[in-house]
Amino acid sequence: YISLFYFILVYFVSEFNFNDMAIDTLLDHRSVRKYKTEGIDNDLMHKVLMAGCRASTTGNMQVYSIVNTSSPEIKQQLAPAHFNQSMIVNAPNVLTFCADFNRFNKWCELNDAQPGYDNFLSFITAAIDALLVAQNVVVAAESVGLGICYLGTTTYNADKIIDILKLPRGVVPITTLTIGWPDEQPDKTERLP
Repeated sequence: YISLFYFILVYFVSEFNFNDMAIDTLLDHRSVRKYKTEGIDNDLMHKVLMAGCRASTTGNMQVYSIVNTSSPEIKQQLAPAHFNQSMIVNAPNVLTFCADFNRFNKWCELNDAQPGYDNFLSFITAAIDALLVAQNVVVAAESVGLGICYLGTTTYNADKIIDILKLPRGVVPITTLTIGWPDEQPDKTERLP
């Protein structure tokens, strides 16, 4: 029996390459704009966000923050800032990824260090960090069957989003994701060669 079990185990592992699962998730990406009304379990959302936070960041400074909006009232306020795209109000969660110097500056001050993060290079660094975290969230979400859609409207109306979300000085929205259980299976978009 042991040799039969071993044979089945070896066969299964050799036929099913677990490493391909991550690649398959990436290759199957599609933008989902219609979501089921079912919300995302808090534990699952926490796990997806924590996977996002494991992204590499510049010097491990982690100069980003994520604002998770599930309130229908706040999503309704955000809609005009995102050109009234319906997925803003219909998705269970709207995630706003921000370049965040406020948090890091406070850390510097608590550790008797000079922040010095008020220049263009620092902003670019924080924007890159926020986008790296966002992409990790996407991969984590899609790997468990959630759908997402990036919104390119965030930078067009960052000032309005700052006001709606009541973001403190030094926190700038970079990108937004809608996230939820897909209620459609859209075609994948073509990629340039």
